Amino acid sequence: MYLFYAPEIETSTCLPEEESAHAVRVMRLGMFAEIQITDGKGMFYRAVIVNPSAKCCEVKVTESFRQLPLWPVHIHIAIAPPKQIDRMEWFAEKATEIGVNAITCLHCRYSERKDIKTSRIEKIIAAAMKQSLQAQLPLLTGMTDFRDFIRQPYDADKYIAHCDDSEKVALKDIYQPGNNALVLIGPEGGFSREEIELAKKYDFQPVSLGNSRLRTETAAFVACHTIQVMNN
Repeated sequence: MYLFYAPEIETSTCLPEEESAHAVRVMRLGMFAEIQITDGKGMFYRAVIVNPSAKCCEVKVTESFRQLPLWPVHIHIAIAPPKQIDRMEWFAEKATEIGVNAITCLHCRYSERKDIKTSRIEKIIAAAMKQSLQAQLPLLTGMTDFRDFIRQPYDADKYIAHCDDSEKVALKDIYQPGNNALVLIGPEGGFSREEIELAKKYDFQPVSLGNSRLRTETAAFVACHTIQVMNN
């Protein structure tokens, strides 16, 4: 059954315009075709098309049900986006597929990218959510100052992954399955020594993601995957 994303399905009988066009023009779905919809908030809806318009494909919901959590913890990856935006898009897509709850874009001292447009990444995340048959859309937060971010309270084990020569423990050896996790991933130039020390003051534990030096987006993916594997 075809899966579509309609965040306002509880109050609107129409699919969003982009989803409507995909249903009618690309999938060529007509009257009474059965589809499945997610609102990105944990709910699935079974529906039938009652007016196959490419601008406002009208549907009638026949059943709704909540998807049980696919993993037992909340995973938050805060990453300084790489200079090449396609690498950030790759990470957002793959992290959504394997399971992530929140992604925050960090602005750090050595960040090569000072700002980021989230609209395209949001579409990629939504597509990955549908592809992996999930009903929960990860929260994406645009560029956030590193110092402001680490001062915020989080109900999670907090880690900072860095390549500095100072003491750190492998994430797989320190993370406790069943605990929520927040992992900071630095820019291509790495975190500054001052950022590492400041993060430690706010209870972020320095961790390693392996013996080899990883690209920013690879490190973020490895952190997310490690936590998922240890919980499943």
